[in-house]
Amino acid sequence: MSKKEKKETKTEEPELLEETKELEQDTKINNEMLKLEEEIQNLTKENKTLEEKVKLIQADSINYRKRKDEETANALKYANQDIIKDLLNVVDNLERALKNSDNSEGDDSSEKIKKYQDGIRLIYENLMSILTSYGVTEINRVGEIFNPQEEQALLTECVEDKEDEVVLEVLLKGYKLKDRVIRPASVKINQK
Repeated sequence: MSKKEKKETKTEEPELLEETKELEQDTKINNEMLKLEEEIQNLTKENKTLEEKVKLIQADSINYRKRKDEETANALKYANQDIIKDLLNVVDNLERALKNSDNSEGDDSSEKIKKYQDGIRLIYENLMSILTSYGVTEINRVGEIFNPQEEQALLTECVEDKEDEVVLEVLLKGYKLKDRVIRPASVKINQK
């Protein structure tokens, strides 16, 4: 090699070294950029997953709150059910007393018995008025088709001029509290 060629090679070497270093640095930067882009994609996927989880948790929370509100409303709506059931026994006894006092009237009935009957009748009407104000209604479906959700059939009878499964008589009154049956009516139905 001549001196001139050696000189050219020596000047080219630093340039080549510098270009190589720049290329290496560019490669490192590109690799880091690729890693960052991959990390951004992973973080974006993770963010979407977390957003979906947050939405599910929010929906669960809303559903839970709705269920609790509904349960609370039902608990309040039917809070008096137990006491009303107990009072229905008193109603039954008053009705029996009224029925027996009506049957015992005759020529020998005195003014005291009449006042006694009127007193029982007033107590009964007052009690029924209170129960009605709390949403208690009587189940009386005489002449209608038997409904097992509201009635229980205790007796059957065959009456030819009535439809099959028709309620003929209420043996023990049934009651509802708002829309819930708290005591089904005991009935006699027609069965052919």
